[in-house]
Amino acid sequence: MFNSYTESLAVFFGINVLMAFSVYLPSSAGLISLGQGGFMAIGAYTSALLTAKDVPFALALAAGAAVAALIGVLVAAPAVRIRGIYLIIATLGFGEIVRILFINLEFAGGASGLSGIRPLTTLWYVVGVCFFVGLCLWRLRTLTLGRAILAVHEDETAAEAMGIKLLQTKLIAFGGGAAIAGLAGGLFAHYALFIDPEQFGFSRSAEAFLFVVLGGSGNPLGPVIGAAVVTLLPEVLRFLQDWRMSFFAVLLIGCAIWRPGGLVAARPPSRL
Repeated sequence: MFNSYTESLAVFFGINVLMAFSVYLPSSAGLISLGQGGFMAIGAYTSALLTAKDVPFALALAAGAAVAALIGVLVAAPAVRIRGIYLIIATLGFGEIVRILFINLEFAGGASGLSGIRPLTTLWYVVGVCFFVGLCLWRLRTLTLGRAILAVHEDETAAEAMGIKLLQTKLIAFGGGAAIAGLAGGLFAHYALFIDPEQFGFSRSAEAFLFVVLGGSGNPLGPVIGAAVVTLLPEVLRFLQDWRMSFFAVLLIGCAIWRPGGLVAARPPSRL
């Protein structure tokens, strides 16, 4: 049903959707992170090293997500106490630390990267993970925890007055986003079959942030649309050759001017 090119594009689109979700969740609590590439790297290397030891793929993915979530919580504990540009700088620094760390870890391939990773990621595996994570995020908006996250985003003082535990809520949102990035990393590693630290640098984090800015952070559909535009539109415009990236840049600028809230308008969560 799919040729190799179409399947590859679909797989990378799904991985990009997961990265968009990893930014969307903490941003729902007012936390802007530019360190998602670092969490993706943690998930990628953890799962790849585990499957090399004959650990089942599903378990290796879960372990990668869990390690990323744990480190995310440890990073967030001091970082979420600061706001605005300072939090962004802190997460940006974390991503760079992770990149440099993997460059110097010889058992993980060092600067040369890790090759020989087993080809375990399939299109339907990616579709299943994306659907599950997206469904969880959509359902979360109607639960007490999801409403607490949104309340923290809107007004921390009012949320605290209502009895919401600010630090705990922020840690859950940030750790959840890190776990999703870890899942994306595991799927990416077992499809690309080769990973190196440079694949998870600042550009990866900035790209994930762009998905949410372009698509909108009002609901989980926004990041999906943003990831679709950034991933698929350059391929659709391939016939324009040298002009396609210019056209893409103009489109982004136009969206920033006329749709500053993103392509998908925010909708209030409804009770199911």
